[in-house]
Amino acid sequence: MPSPQTVDLGPLSSPGGGSPRLTGHLARPRGTGPWPGVVVVHEALGVDDVMLRQTQRLAEAGYLALMPDLFTDGGTRRCLVPTMRAALSGRGRAYQDIHAARTYLTEHPDSTGTTGVIGFCMGGAFALISAGQGSFQAASVNYGVLPKELDTVLEGACPVVASYGGRDRMLRGSADRLDAALDRAGVVHDVREYPQAGHSFLNDAEVGPRPLRPLFRISGMGPHPEAAADAWQRIEAFFATHLT
Repeated sequence: MPSPQTVDLGPLSSPGGGSPRLTGHLARPRGTGPWPGVVVVHEALGVDDVMLRQTQRLAEAGYLALMPDLFTDGGTRRCLVPTMRAALSGRGRAYQDIHAARTYLTEHPDSTGTTGVIGFCMGGAFALISAGQGSFQAASVNYGVLPKELDTVLEGACPVVASYGGRDRMLRGSADRLDAALDRAGVVHDVREYPQAGHSFLNDAEVGPRPLRPLFRISGMGPHPEAAADAWQRIEAFFATHLT
């Protein structure tokens, strides 16, 4: 399967208050469409080979998968802090960038018009808040920080599948809290915590600066193939049910 194609999302993001410059990475399934779409929201470390492979994996599962580079307009150093703030507050131009990616997919000639969102790490927080904004038909939240006003965010949310690692010290108890909140909101959901996995366990390779990787491993952060295989099976089954 070809590598994801680089597309220009600036004309869709800028008029709505999003990034003046916005690049996206589009992966297409084999064969002939139309297909449902999935917006992929990357980790805090930005677009890298691992995130591109995650996008490609969704295409192989039968989705038009588009990952907007939320750090296009300014780079990681300038964009990381405001983008993280947006992920937690529910406000900021990154949401317009995600909306631009969704618009691109829904208007694509090979799209069915049905669109989901999946996020990893920082992207998981975006996916969770986006689930309650009425734009997506399903959301996959992977080790995303929970917003303070969780019940408010989940009012009227689309179906949510979420995965967390039991060794993720930063997000301890998040799976149980999210599961309970989705129950209260009456949202269809599948939330699971994997006891032996840590943060970023869905990644298929280590990421980040090489000098810091031993520290990441000690903290339990990084790939966990067994948990990842089960989580992907759940995600694909959930999307197959709700993105029709």
